[in-house]
Amino acid sequence: MHKLKTITLSVLCLFFISYSAKAQTNISSFSEALKKNTTHFKEDINFYKAQHFFSSKKWDSTLVYSMKQLSSGKNRELADYCHFLRGCSFRELKLFKESKTEMSLVSKKFSFYPLVNKTLGEVALELKEFKKAISYFTEVEKNSTKNNNQDYKISVVYENIGVCYLHLNEFTKSENYLLKSKEIKEKENDTISLILLYQNIANLYYSQYKDKEAIPYFEKAYLLSKKTKDFDKKENAAFNMATVEENRGNFKKALEYRKESERWKDSLNNQSKIWAIADFEKKFAVTQKQKQIKVLEIENKLKNSQRNGLFFSAIGLLLIITGGVYLYAQKVKNSKIILLQKNKLDELNAAKDQLFSIVSHDLRSSVNALKTSNSKLSATLETKNYDELNQLIIQNSSIANGTYSLLDNLLHWALLQTKQLYFHKESVHLYSIIQQIEYNYKPLLLDKGITFENLVSKSIFLFVDLDSLKIVFRNLLDNAIKFSNQNGQIKFYTKEIDSDFCEIIIEDTGIGMSQNSIDELLQDTDLLSKKENSEIIGTGLGLQLCKQMIKKNDGTFFIESEINKGTKMIMRLPKAK
Repeated sequence: MHKLKTITLSVLCLFFISYSAKAQTNISSFSEALKKNTTHFKEDINFYKAQHFFSSKKWDSTLVYSMKQLSSGKNRELADYCHFLRGCSFRELKLFKESKTEMSLVSKKFSFYPLVNKTLGEVALELKEFKKAISYFTEVEKNSTKNNNQDYKISVVYENIGVCYLHLNEFTKSENYLLKSKEIKEKENDTISLILLYQNIANLYYSQYKDKEAIPYFEKAYLLSKKTKDFDKKENAAFNMATVEENRGNFKKALEYRKESERWKDSLNNQSKIWAIADFEKKFAVTQKQKQIKVLEIENKLKNSQRNGLFFSAIGLLLIITGGVYLYAQKVKNSKIILLQKNKLDELNAAKDQLFSIVSHDLRSSVNALKTSNSKLSATLETKNYDELNQLIIQNSSIANGTYSLLDNLLHWALLQTKQLYFHKESVHLYSIIQQIEYNYKPLLLDKGITFENLVSKSIFLFVDLDSLKIVFRNLLDNAIKFSNQNGQIKFYTKEIDSDFCEIIIEDTGIGMSQNSIDELLQDTDLLSKKENSEIIGTGLGLQLCKQMIKKNDGTFFIESEINKGTKMIMRLPKAK
């Protein structure tokens, strides 16, 4: 079961990256034709703006002006171009059904119609309509035999057809197309594309339990990933090798690959943060420049009014008085805004200072514990006391996991406070999510001998944001394990309240807590501080994060507990309709 889960995730991930990478190859020669048409139809200003924004990859603006052109113009050729631009823009914005609708409006006389079929195939692949995707890509394949100057790579088309057959479990056809793609791509010598193709071929054989054929392709992908600077590809390749070594039983080697995968994942996250900061600074600079332009415009108006002489003195005086009143009103308005921003900033700084104080104390404690444990570890290595050595390694791992959880919660809390955390609600299968969380925490459960039960109904689907739901479950399960005794018991189960909402209960047999502690935990505060002679230990950041994310998903949260009798963490979340 572990093997199949890894394969499914890998296949889906690799497919998405594969066709995203090829989207740019189509647009180069298409853009040349688009610019020629813009020159030819000079009077159609909306079409000119639509193609300009399309070339600049500003998809929302492309949609606006292409719609204006469709509303005002009657030229059929331009209409085809506009529908095609809208279809591509919707696809880039992940609105696949809208993209499909727009592409279906393009007439077959359109000179780039093979690109329409290719785009429809990609959209069908995203919507998991694999048979439809195959029919579209097959039309593209037929066109390539008639036209040698096609505006796309046939190797990519072969690969996408192979991926579709792989999803349909038609392995012979999938192998035929993937190997045809491999023969062409190895001549093209495109490293990124080859990495993805090798992993797709490996997944094909892995799906059939042909490990001997699959493993060499995973290894090829891993070796190629070392030649690229793409952290995402490096992470996927290392993760796949870790899975291969785990299935072989070589856990030491698997651990090395997993560490490498996590390292690339951290690098990718850091890179994303840098890009986000750079984008923010760019927007800020543009805003400042616009303010300067506005100031200059006002100054120019004042200079022009002075040149008009005595004849316009009365009008000039009136304009100055009016401008003064306006500027004063703006100044008063801006002063109020600045005061409100200052008060908000003071509140955020106070929360930041409190958070840093608490988190730095926890990090210092964790690092100091790790330092002390490492000293013992060095001494134990000299004495070759393997039992004690094993205990120290487990202890180090526990400290590191706790510190990582704290930092992960801190990151998500910061994103929530700055409103940068993206929420996308969709229908999710509750039982499968809890299975995945259980798998991630299996080592901690085994270490304390805790029995875990997933009693959730397999028929329940929730309408929530998947990533935030996983964060909530991880934090609550981590707390349940932390405050459970050896050989305790933890179970997930549900209660259906009505047709709209469902209760999810996480129950443990741990140390429990008093009613005062429950009331304090459920208070609407930004953070919980450390308190002496109290059951609340730590920042309370994880639980505060859970409360905010449950609220973001239109849910409610409450706690039932008794000292030494365990705790129930209860969430009420909306069901999918």
